[in-house]
Amino acid sequence: MTTLRRRLVRPALAAARPANSRQLTKARSALDHERTSLARWMSRLKRAFNAVQKQQQRIARLERRIRQLENS
Repeated sequence: MTTLRRRLVRPALAAARPANSRQLTKARSALDHERTSLARWMSRLKRAFNAVQKQQQRIARLERRIRQLENS
């Protein structure tokens, strides 16, 4: 007859708490790091967006001016 496999004895939840708290602190520090990184990229993106917007306004202004000069 076959014998049953051994059962794994898993630690109680109280014993797993320190590992869980380490994971939690590690995840929180990673979240802080990612948030600061995103803030840096957002400021760069805002600057780039404003620069592109200014260029588009200049181009539109010059196109209007050329159109007016050609029509007159």
